Amino acid sequence: MVEFWTFVLGLSVLLYILLDGFDLGVGMLFPFAPGESERRRMLASISPVWDGNETWLVVSAATLFGAFPTVFSIVLSAFYLPLFLMLAGLILRGVAFEFRYKATYSRPIWDAGFVAGSYIAAFVQGAAVGAIVQGLPVENGIFTGGPMGWASPFSLLCGLGLCIGYAMIGACWIAGKTEGSPRAFAFRVLPGLMGALLAFLVIVFVWSAVIQLPVLHRWLERPLLLLCPLIGFLAFAGLVQAVRRRSDRFLFLGAMTIFASAFAALAGSFLPYMLPFSLTIWDAASPQASLEFLFWGAGLFVLPLTVGYTLVVYFVFRGKTLDEGYH
Repeated sequence: MVEFWTFVLGLSVLLYILLDGFDLGVGMLFPFAPGESERRRMLASISPVWDGNETWLVVSAATLFGAFPTVFSIVLSAFYLPLFLMLAGLILRGVAFEFRYKATYSRPIWDAGFVAGSYIAAFVQGAAVGAIVQGLPVENGIFTGGPMGWASPFSLLCGLGLCIGYAMIGACWIAGKTEGSPRAFAFRVLPGLMGALLAFLVIVFVWSAVIQLPVLHRWLERPLLLLCPLIGFLAFAGLVQAVRRRSDRFLFLGAMTIFASAFAALAGSFLPYMLPFSLTIWDAASPQASLEFLFWGAGLFVLPLTVGYTLVVYFVFRGKTLDEGYH
């Protein structure tokens, strides 16, 4: 049961990063679009799926709460303020998304809310990952740090890096889902975003080596982890070729592969710890009876239904978005 719920948590976090990541990226690129027509088509490309994408954030939080309550309490204590800002940003973003279609004079206000919510959510997620990688002060399963202990230069850099990554995968989505000027806009910004992401990865690796992050020691102990950056590099090279040829066939898939390889490298560096290197998955897990109870409900029904719903929605709304309407 512990291994099963660890897998569920990893899968739900990965799906959230991949799916909500691109629509947050669209929100971050939104103010740079050439005009209102392009903005409408960008929003139309994510309107059938954006709310379903955020379901995986709920699944991740619910899995933490039910299966790994100790980690849930530590994460909530460590990131109370940034998580509050992230949820406020997601709420503002969702409201602004709906209201801008009906608004006339107040549309710039809702546009600003949509953009701000996208940046806040992406930055907080990246900063939280950076703080966890750097290490949280935990004693006997209790967070012992202060309310701003998460805000180190390294974690803030990770927040900026995830914003760049989300913007890149958002541009790949726009290029693959639209035609005409939005597609041209996506291909125009992709080289700069890809260059910025590559620079971020180099900087964060050098910084990690300088401050001697404990996570890096796992790479010496587990050489197979080197396959993850190798796969990511090959996907990045394929992305470069696709941008050069203006081919959008595998553009989004390549960006997803980069994110998935980075996630696999991070997960492989952590395991069997959930919080490096203070709490293992077995230390953090709920009692066996609780895990089994969750399995017969959420494990057998809720998770498969959520996966099925996601697959159906993406199948129904496959192909190019050719109109500016709201679905």
